[in-house]
Amino acid sequence: MQIGAKRWIVIAGFNFQPSEFAKIGFILFFASILSDVKEHGKMKLYRYGFLYPIVFMGPIVVTILILQNHFSATFIISVVTIVQMFVAGTKISHFLLTGLVGMVVGAGAIIAKNGSLTLGTDFRSSRIQTWLDPFSDPTGDGWQIIQSWYAIGSGGLFGVGLGNSKQKYLYLPEPHNDFIFSVLAEELGFVGCVAVILLFTIFVWRGVVISMRAKDNFGCLIAIGIVTMLGLQAMVNIAVVTGTIPVTGMPLPFFSYGGTSLIANLMAVGILLNISRTTK
Repeated sequence: MQIGAKRWIVIAGFNFQPSEFAKIGFILFFASILSDVKEHGKMKLYRYGFLYPIVFMGPIVVTILILQNHFSATFIISVVTIVQMFVAGTKISHFLLTGLVGMVVGAGAIIAKNGSLTLGTDFRSSRIQTWLDPFSDPTGDGWQIIQSWYAIGSGGLFGVGLGNSKQKYLYLPEPHNDFIFSVLAEELGFVGCVAVILLFTIFVWRGVVISMRAKDNFGCLIAIGIVTMLGLQAMVNIAVVTGTIPVTGMPLPFFSYGGTSLIANLMAVGILLNISRTTK
């Protein structure tokens, strides 16, 4: 369990997760910054297309990571911003050189403070160890991913039938949220999983087409940011429930339970559809 994480705030009796709306805010904000970056010269390209976005993104991402202890949200925001910067014209060399310097400085600061280079907080180190060998603690940290495998394996080719999952009854923790894909795999089988993955693939493909046909750079960057955000969330969620990567809190867009996430995703799709109305 991730202790100390505070990801929801209460306003007028309603709980919502601010990081979900922050993702859309970042997409719109950086699209406005980067929309005219190609008009600058080569020297200004590095400044406007890389340094300025990094300077704005860094403190806010760190704040979300510290206050909400939400690594998955900071990961999504960072990757989406990098994709927008790349599409806007930022060169790969800018990422490589500056990233290398940042890694060296960051590693040096950690070693100077702690005397060793650590992987982060204890629960993240525990999650990585559990991911490498879930059966080392089958009734503790490894319980969730093991039960997820049982659910996926029980589905077979066509599944046990819609609503007939057994793993969701007290065996698989959070079956309605982050591990909804495991229940889907058990009830609809391999065929259902392929169908869902194909739907997300089509969504990403059509979103990229909308981005390419947008009438201006601003719309292009917003569209590619939304597609990257939703596609990446789906990919990470499926990778988590299948044990491909360590467990992290990432809902499956449009499938997982959660009002804030669903509202934010629907807002993003609405913006994407609005851009599609004005495509070339």
